[in-house]
Amino acid sequence: MLPSFFILLFIIKWQNSKPRNKNSPPSPPKLPVLGNMHQVGLFPHRSLKALAEKHGPLMLLHFGKVPVLVVSSAETAEEVMKTHDLVLSNRPKRKMSDILLYDSKDIANSPYGEYWRQIRSISVLHLLSNKRVQSYGRVREEEAATMVETIKESSSVPVNLTEIFSGVTNDIVCRIALGRKYRVGEEGSKFQELLLEFGELLGSISIGDYVPWLSWLNKVNGSYKRATRVAMRFDEFLDQVIAEHLSSLKCVDVDVDEDQKDFVDVLLSVKNTSNSTGFEFDTITMKALILDMFAAGTDTTYTVLEWAMAELLKRPAVMHKLQEEVRTVVGNRTNITEQDLVHMNYLKAVIKETLRFHPPIPVLVPRESTKAIKLNGYDIGEGTQVLVNAWAIATDPKCWDQPLEFKPERFLNSSVDFKGQHFQFIPFGAGRRGCPGMQFATAVNEIVLATLVHHFDWDLPPDSGELDMSETSGLTVHLKSPLLAIPTPHYQ
Repeated sequence: MLPSFFILLFIIKWQNSKPRNKNSPPSPPKLPVLGNMHQVGLFPHRSLKALAEKHGPLMLLHFGKVPVLVVSSAETAEEVMKTHDLVLSNRPKRKMSDILLYDSKDIANSPYGEYWRQIRSISVLHLLSNKRVQSYGRVREEEAATMVETIKESSSVPVNLTEIFSGVTNDIVCRIALGRKYRVGEEGSKFQELLLEFGELLGSISIGDYVPWLSWLNKVNGSYKRATRVAMRFDEFLDQVIAEHLSSLKCVDVDVDEDQKDFVDVLLSVKNTSNSTGFEFDTITMKALILDMFAAGTDTTYTVLEWAMAELLKRPAVMHKLQEEVRTVVGNRTNITEQDLVHMNYLKAVIKETLRFHPPIPVLVPRESTKAIKLNGYDIGEGTQVLVNAWAIATDPKCWDQPLEFKPERFLNSSVDFKGQHFQFIPFGAGRRGCPGMQFATAVNEIVLATLVHHFDWDLPPDSGELDMSETSGLTVHLKSPLLAIPTPHYQ
């Protein structure tokens, strides 16, 4: 009897302690302690869209005691990412990010403020500028050509395109960020395992972030211990990479040519000149920025290729139309150059449609309000987390004709783009917290996809039945099953 009394007392106290906004957005019923966490499920973009269809495009949930605003329309997304962008540009504190990313010192997860402004400026000016991204065109072309040779070795036998895409993306990012590949031999195998575990942990949810007194569950299940071990291994790896670069610089008498510098070279140069800027750019910050390339530049990039090829294999007519464009532009030449991509409008439409229908991170990285505001007439309290359901917006029939159909043609005569000005299409986010690496990712996706359809004709394995388009759960959404297809070399 006594335990039941205390449980009842706790529930009453919980309910009475909830925030009382004057005019809160609509909310579904919630449970004590958990709030609405049980309603999120394995596929948040889908479950949150279903809830929004009942409660509206601006909906208030509670994850534990944390108020969470869910945005599911282009109009409300514009309010969040443009009208109130400054107030809603903070990041909520996450234990996993703190463990894996040097106390969240990377661009994606660091709190909004002077530190974030400085490191974002460094990335935009020195690592991800148009000139810098273009300077790595040769690397992308070379790795795309290497990919072709790898596939030719398996000609007429099903190849695992998921592995191909993961490999070529990883090789491109490693060469650009670190100066060389890390995918060969025992060292490469360990590095791939480390990357996989890093991505899995970073995308996991820690119950302690929302119900602090339940944080012991993360200790019991070992997730914090695993994350600490992965963080230590990555830190040792990055120390070794930086040491190799410093040793190499000492061995040469002239500066490395600007176009030949990898990200570590660039960041070492920034570090050496940071004293004159008044911003302390230390080794920890440098390593956090390098880790961002792997956290945000590999997994999210290759999943676009995976979904694009899956959609093309399901739709031979779309595949043939893309092949015709690519092969016409390239002509009798063997390999594609990045100059060729400028003339491939249908290729760009295919990639845009893939980003619309299969955004890599369908629910964008959470934001957090730094003060109380009015949003569409509703009172939004300080400390409210904001989830923008980019997938729900990209499949909203109010914004798109036949939104659940894969139709690249919708972008051929449309000015709608993913650069953050059109809020019905925000796979990279928008505003201050928009992804600074969108051009980098797009450059990889364009050259790899164009190369694949130029060199090969593709078919599904015989007796494979209808292609399984099931999704994985997690921060980045992939195909649940590896994408297998049979390549037939195309001879001019």
